[in-house]
Amino acid sequence: VQLQASGGGLVQAGGSLRLSCAASGSIFSINAMGWYRQAPGKERELVALVTGDGTTNYADSVKGRFTASRDSDKKTVDLRMNSLKPDDTAVYYCNAYLRPNGWNSQLRNYWGQGTQVTVSS
Repeated sequence: VQLQASGGGLVQAGGSLRLSCAASGSIFSINAMGWYRQAPGKERELVALVTGDGTTNYADSVKGRFTASRDSDKKTVDLRMNSLKPDDTAVYYCNAYLRPNGWNSQLRNYWGQGTQVTVSS
């Protein structure tokens, strides 16, 4: 299983960016798919997670500014980030909680390679 993330980059405060992630490989089903981030010197934290029933959980710090969308058929998840702040600067990681092989395989967490988002003031 691979998670390939794209997007990110450098943007001024108040700007927008879009991240995309595609899962590939031996995947039976995906329970949840979303994004985490890790700023320098801080722990990795949830940004947005879309569950199988379409519910999206957002970090309080991004509510109203970020929108996550998931395409279950394409096994993709996007993150639209608006009104970016310097505090949003971090490495963003795509995450998928899935069954790799068959209905009785164990649910496992998979991570993408990380993509840098830098917001200048």
